[in-house]
Amino acid sequence: MTRNWKIVLGVLGVAVVGGAIYGGIKYREGKAEKVQTARVARQDVVSLVTATGEIRPLNYINIGANAQGRITEILVQEGDRVAKGQILAKLEAVQPQSQLASQEANYRIAEADAAGQEAAVRAAADSMESAEAAIARAQAQAEQARIDFDRAKELSEAKLIARQEFDTRKSAYEVALASVKEAEAAYARSQAQQRQAAAALNSAQRRITAAKAEVTRVRDLVERTYAISPLAGMVTNLPVKVGEIVVPGIQNSAASLIMTIADMSVITAEVKVDETDIVNVKLGQTADVTIEAIPDKTFKGKVIEIGNTAILRSSGLASSQSQISSDEAKDFKVVVALDSPPDEIRPGLSSTVKILTNKKADVLALPIQALTVRTKGDLEKKDDKKDDSPPADAKLAAELKKEMQGVFVVDKGSAKFREVKTGITGTTEVEVLSGLKAGDEVITGPYRSLRTIRNETKIEVDNKRPGTGAEGNS
Repeated sequence: MTRNWKIVLGVLGVAVVGGAIYGGIKYREGKAEKVQTARVARQDVVSLVTATGEIRPLNYINIGANAQGRITEILVQEGDRVAKGQILAKLEAVQPQSQLASQEANYRIAEADAAGQEAAVRAAADSMESAEAAIARAQAQAEQARIDFDRAKELSEAKLIARQEFDTRKSAYEVALASVKEAEAAYARSQAQQRQAAAALNSAQRRITAAKAEVTRVRDLVERTYAISPLAGMVTNLPVKVGEIVVPGIQNSAASLIMTIADMSVITAEVKVDETDIVNVKLGQTADVTIEAIPDKTFKGKVIEIGNTAILRSSGLASSQSQISSDEAKDFKVVVALDSPPDEIRPGLSSTVKILTNKKADVLALPIQALTVRTKGDLEKKDDKKDDSPPADAKLAAELKKEMQGVFVVDKGSAKFREVKTGITGTTEVEVLSGLKAGDEVITGPYRSLRTIRNETKIEVDNKRPGTGAEGNS
């Protein structure tokens, strides 16, 4: 074969390949793209926030050890109902009980001493009364002796009585005065005795107060060896056994926890809601709660608490407690109280909560999968001969990059983008505020087509279910 023939054959081969490629492109451009569609219609739209978590009582108390010692008695079992103030368990208390007995004896001795001093005070008071009476009697006798002496003095001066009788009455008067002084001295002694007895009584009473305080202190030490329920509820956790040693003061330590008491009158589902949904959750919103351990039943509830601190999904710690600034997803705690919890419910059961955040009846709605996003530049019709380089005008370039939310509407065999404003979002549908009307046919799939389809692309509606040949909903 000559060199010229080789050149001719090569040119022909290139022409054939190029023609095949060009024909394939033109064929594809002329072929309609198959899509699935649905109709815009009026219906009820319900917006739900779904989250998972576990069942917990609203109020529960971890009963810890208040003293170090060995458990000698456990008076309840897990699952038992207990009353407020009920003794749940006991620790060894030989030393504090001995101290209590000793201090109670000291208290009784102090009471006996005080009783003796009270008797002494009463005796001193009686003695003072007797001394007062003796003073009054002596004063009366002294007054009578003075009158007799004054009369005898007048008679003696008048020479009407003998000197001996005058001297006798004078002596009687002097004796009476001495008796008054003696009675007053006895009264002073009684006063001193009364003050002494009162001081002793006061000291005894102080000893009683001190002994009583010491009894209270030691009794508290004894009571610390008892685990007492602070509320009425159920024993939901009992990790210890008789003979084990517990220690106080170590929070969240297995060595300090004796048991957990839960108030089962208010049962909640504590769940973690994604940060993108938490803004829609409000106090008082109703919710449906399902529990994995109780299938085929749905329980009604109400939101009673919304956490204000974000929780890192990886570590479960509050974002403010984390030493690492992370852009990872965060959750917020939401507590839903069950209206009528079943009797068989137990803390820790896994649950799923669907919170009703919004509901609108008979509104225009479309399938959520029909929504897509395009820039203005994507929607402009491309001209193969036109230069595809970015426009020199920065403002125009920014305008062409502006994103719009909308749908592709079926219009005479073509897909035409239409900007749509939406309202609340339901499980499978979204409310339409503007841009569409009832009966409009919008493209819902396939997903690959929604991502790549261009404005005014020729389409072919194919709503047959795969493998059945039946028409889907439209």
